[in-house]
Amino acid sequence: MKIIIAGAYAIGTYLAKLLTRNNYDIVLMDHDEENLERLSRDFDLLTMHASATSLSALRSAGAADADLFIAVTPDENENITACAMAHQLGAKKTVAKVDTYEHAELQNADFFKQMGINSLINPEVLAAKDIINGLKMSWVRQRWDVHDGALTMLGIKLREGCEILGKPLREISGPDDPYHIVAIKRGMETIIPGGNDQLELNDLAYFMTMRNYIPYIRKIVGKEHYVDVKNVMVMGGGTTAVRALNTLPEYMNAKVIEQNEQRCEELNELFDSEDVLVINGDGRDVALLNEEGIRSTQAFVALTNNAETNILACLTAKRMGVRKTVAMVENVDYIDMAESLDIGTIINKKVIAASHIYQMMLDVNVHNVKFLTTANADVAEFIPVQGSKVTLKPVKDLNIPRGMTIGGIVRGNEGMLVSGNTMIEPGDSVVVFCHQVDMKKIEKMFN
Repeated sequence: MKIIIAGAYAIGTYLAKLLTRNNYDIVLMDHDEENLERLSRDFDLLTMHASATSLSALRSAGAADADLFIAVTPDENENITACAMAHQLGAKKTVAKVDTYEHAELQNADFFKQMGINSLINPEVLAAKDIINGLKMSWVRQRWDVHDGALTMLGIKLREGCEILGKPLREISGPDDPYHIVAIKRGMETIIPGGNDQLELNDLAYFMTMRNYIPYIRKIVGKEHYVDVKNVMVMGGGTTAVRALNTLPEYMNAKVIEQNEQRCEELNELFDSEDVLVINGDGRDVALLNEEGIRSTQAFVALTNNAETNILACLTAKRMGVRKTVAMVENVDYIDMAESLDIGTIINKKVIAASHIYQMMLDVNVHNVKFLTTANADVAEFIPVQGSKVTLKPVKDLNIPRGMTIGGIVRGNEGMLVSGNTMIEPGDSVVVFCHQVDMKKIEKMFN
């Protein structure tokens, strides 16, 4: 597959690194020659020092033969223009990063498709959605719904009181149990578990289950005493905070602490709800946090542009009794550190955006892809075609690659877990977890 990426910035750089794992034919274009030299030295990709809106440069990059053209420069107008030009030259699919909320709304998709842009992504909107999903369940680190909750993946940190520690998975997560453990993050190690593996204290375990069994999962992992989030404190009043808090559930109240006085005045105009209170101050000020009721707050969300500030603020909030903390960590190198410090939910906009772009690169019918940042693993929803390998034998006889597991399937609108005797049918939505597996191998099973 030939892929052209315009923009060697946060998303483009991360995406290029991610894609080199699967041996795609990649061209990375950018104005900044220094960034390109560093990337070409460390990764197997072709770089081009040129503008993405130069017709001659697009032709030289091979846009006419590109399977996918991705424009992720900081300028949304440049991204839209570059995608339209690449489409006219013959690129099969195009995707543009935009910052204007209106552009990414579903009702405008047809308008941009007529321009030759197949998909638009707004990282702020995607991150805001993940934040709100995380706040809805205070005891869960990550949540991912398949087909509107027919299947649900829950990433849960296991503490004292979890009743399924130290037992082989074949005894606690068998065919008759209402959940499967599909991945485990233990320290710096990611495990795609087998029946003999056991859960240990402080593991981050990924459960696949159905919506009606979520209360049961909460009980067995010992999280029933976690109170639901009603009061939220947010540090930082940037765009992500605005997007998240304007979609806050009605039963939640929020306080936003912002240092810049002028920005506070702007925020008062931007928030739709009267349940959001804007406070001018420093979210790291312990006295201010106490004054504003941190000890009666169930969730603390740090969304400044500084990863270290967000991590330290969440640590402070935890020491003051807040159970649910969310930190925006844009430096990928800090993610493992944040996880080791037990920060809570970690938000990285470029990883979230890259996940949405990544699904466009797969040849089979893929409904959704999510990159689990803390576990360094992918979870994807595949739909097999008639005659594909996964539909010919029971799951136990499929010779699934090492590092891959099937979490569950959705047939019609009904979610179900998978056992060794399960027969996958064409048209099923199949949830696949994979760690350090070439995605091309998995694609072949579903084609």
